[in-house]
Amino acid sequence: MAEPDYMDCDSDEIVKPKKLLNPVKSSRNHQDLHRELLMNQKRGLAPQNKPELQKVMENRKREQVLKAQKEEQEAHKKRSDLEIELMKRRETLEQLELEQHKNEEEQENTPEFVKMKSNLRRTKQEVDGQERTT
Repeated sequence: MAEPDYMDCDSDEIVKPKKLLNPVKSSRNHQDLHRELLMNQKRGLAPQNKPELQKVMENRKREQVLKAQKEEQEAHKKRSDLEIELMKRRETLEQLELEQHKNEEEQENTPEFVKMKSNLRRTKQEVDGQERTT
């Protein structure tokens, strides 16, 4: 295929096409914004795209959570003497129940001959105790 003849001549009569400028990219505001975004990206900062209403709602929710936590802490601090005593008793009862439960488990896990031996000792002690009283 033959090349067009207007490419060969370098005359001033022919207007060479120029690349069109993008008005958005050439604007000063766009360049500043682009530079700022690049700097924030390098620093690791995310752009603030949240609307103002969303920010306010998040702040309210955070304040409510903090307030609830404060109230809960104050409720724990302001216990009466009766509540403290009841809590101590409950803890001791729970410990006793755990100990009984452990003892029962140990007895269940012990072999049969050990159980029989302890039963024989108990009956022997009972018989000796009865003989002494009579």
